[in-house]
Amino acid sequence: MSYSVAVRALCEFTAKVGDLDLRFTPSPSAQEGIVGHRTVASRRSAHYQNEVALEGQYRQLNVRGRADGYDPDANRLEEVKTYRGDLAAQPANHRQLHWAQVKVYGWLMCQKLGLEEIDLALVYFDIVGEGETLLSQRFDAAQLECFFNQQCALFLDWAQLEMQHRDQRNKAAQTLAFPHADFRAGQRTLAESVYKAVSTGRCLMAQAPTGIGKTVGTIFPMLKALAPQQLDKLFFLTAKTPGRKLALDAAQVLYDSSPDLALRVLELVARDKACEHLDKACHGDSCPLAKGFYDRLPAARQAASRVRLLDQRSLRSVALAHDVCPYYLSQEMARWADLVVADYNYFFDFGALLFGLAQLNQWRVATLVDEAHNLVERARSMYSASLDQYSLKTLRDTAPEPLKKTLQRLNREWNALHKEQVTPYQAYATRPDKLLQALSLCTSAMGDYFNDHPESLTGDLQAFYFEALQFSRVAELFNEHFIFDISKRPLSGKRSSSTLCLRNVVPAEFIRPRLTAARSSVLFSATLSPRHYYADLLGLPADTAWVDVESPFKAEQLQVSIVERISTRFVHRQASLEPIVELIARQFAEQPGNYLAFFSSFDYLQQVAQLLAERHPQIALWLQSRGMAEAERQAFLDQFTQHSQGIGFAVLGGAFGEGIDLPGARLIGAFIATLGLAQLNPVNEQMKARMGAIFGAGYDYTYLYPGIQKVVQAAGRVIRSQQDRGVVMLIDDRFGEARVRQLLPRWWAIDAL
Repeated sequence: MSYSVAVRALCEFTAKVGDLDLRFTPSPSAQEGIVGHRTVASRRSAHYQNEVALEGQYRQLNVRGRADGYDPDANRLEEVKTYRGDLAAQPANHRQLHWAQVKVYGWLMCQKLGLEEIDLALVYFDIVGEGETLLSQRFDAAQLECFFNQQCALFLDWAQLEMQHRDQRNKAAQTLAFPHADFRAGQRTLAESVYKAVSTGRCLMAQAPTGIGKTVGTIFPMLKALAPQQLDKLFFLTAKTPGRKLALDAAQVLYDSSPDLALRVLELVARDKACEHLDKACHGDSCPLAKGFYDRLPAARQAASRVRLLDQRSLRSVALAHDVCPYYLSQEMARWADLVVADYNYFFDFGALLFGLAQLNQWRVATLVDEAHNLVERARSMYSASLDQYSLKTLRDTAPEPLKKTLQRLNREWNALHKEQVTPYQAYATRPDKLLQALSLCTSAMGDYFNDHPESLTGDLQAFYFEALQFSRVAELFNEHFIFDISKRPLSGKRSSSTLCLRNVVPAEFIRPRLTAARSSVLFSATLSPRHYYADLLGLPADTAWVDVESPFKAEQLQVSIVERISTRFVHRQASLEPIVELIARQFAEQPGNYLAFFSSFDYLQQVAQLLAERHPQIALWLQSRGMAEAERQAFLDQFTQHSQGIGFAVLGGAFGEGIDLPGARLIGAFIATLGLAQLNPVNEQMKARMGAIFGAGYDYTYLYPGIQKVVQAAGRVIRSQQDRGVVMLIDDRFGEARVRQLLPRWWAIDAL
């Protein structure tokens, strides 16, 4: 059995030593790096060769990669590195890693062309001044072969263990039995569809109702496909923390049912959740866990590789036992885990770690996108950006002297935009190019300053810098799938301030390449209807398979009623309060127990709750409040017990509208007093106009489909198992409209009240 490794991955394993040090950062963006490489290549001779594919063998190890450039006239192989700031500030261990990479490429080139010697060069390209610093050295082929063999030998012991692990993993996965006595109703259909999709290399949209065990029903068939499809990794991607927990729980169920399952599962969490020293910077002079990080990493990596379930707690335990940073140990273990459980942004964001690693290492991966209805809004936020002028004003007052001039110029260009705008909100058809030029100069100056003063990379200055970089990056992508708008607000006197926003409306062009780069991507949720809405906005390939799994629940388990005599439209809100209160009180009197009541806003929720408390003080009420912390949300849910009786008031689309599990008597009904339609405001109206121009269904794509999806998710909290019984009341006359009813689950038997 052979093991394949990329040159960069090999050298990062063998040649990284010393401290973790992020001071010579942030590095140029991927786009800036591409432009820098092209600029260097354009300055070379006509015979210069770009992106030279190279490959070599050392025992069972296959090493491959692409050298940046080779000049046959000068017999010089170049490794190009783009940077900004003072090159002298580059840590020595960064330079050491770069030399290791070019020396490995050097041997592979000598081997390919039969050379006895070669010039190797590190070309450092300054993306701001566009100057080159060239560090060149001549090497004998024999020297380079010796170096190549040393690196491979260092890696091979690990590679052999990895090959053994992979072999054990694949054998155990092939013989893996389903972890329960039998499949639940619908679960087998889902599992078979997933297996067929990965076997044929297609994307799959799977609409499957809550309660059938979607998590195990998707992970299990993917594990069965590991060996036959030669998959390297599985990525389970979630929108929220509860989704990660369900995936980790499913992994534990698989371990319990199959003790010999050699599967490494890793949970990735956000940096602020994993950092042990939030008050310290990521370098050895500040953080003790960064000091000597790469010297202690091999032992930590070895220990972590022996832990099957590396959830946040287990990984932290290993990291602290070896005095290394838990966050960066988790990033390292993403290279060696078999199933990675992470937030969407780890695969879909601009600088997504998992997608980047998969591309670099040419992994064959499959992705499972949990609660995929959330991906539309999450993706839009990933590819959008905003800047607040008040933040800029604060910075201008407090910024270091070298940055004041460039910040003032940016503010002048910003104010110039206000002259064209007569209304508080206005959308524009083109980008603000003059402002973007000023912003580019500003970020360059800030990048240079941070390189010279790394201790300043904190607080408001850092926050604005990263927001500005994101804004510039999004602006480069601006097309008809984006909206540029300005929201003005008055200050004292005649002065005003504003927020600039580049809003992504259709994320399809960014999501599609991520989905198709995988062997198979499975998007699953209880609410993926209508199919074309998600296919259009997420850019799903034309041959994407679709399965609508039959519900395991019977219509008689859930009494669904449409209350057509009440309108919850804003203009009728005051008139709706009393009838809603009496409806809730009557249902509670007829069938006491725990209910959730969903409303379109906190104001509406509080008005109904206040009137209900006045009219029926004997009914216990629990209210969601704005900005609840995680502990407060849990306390709210803990009030729903098997023996309690009361009404929980919540906002539709909020923390309690999906992803919560209150089985049995913990929840016996839901009142949904809204269609979940987005607020009518200038931004959403602009979105509607753009959706109409692109898809011809502006209202449906902006308001109706996202709203009803929230309604169905909220109703899905009531029936969680085949033993549950419950009631759902849809309160609004519009629920009776044909086009609304056809978006509701097929298995519901709906009455009108």
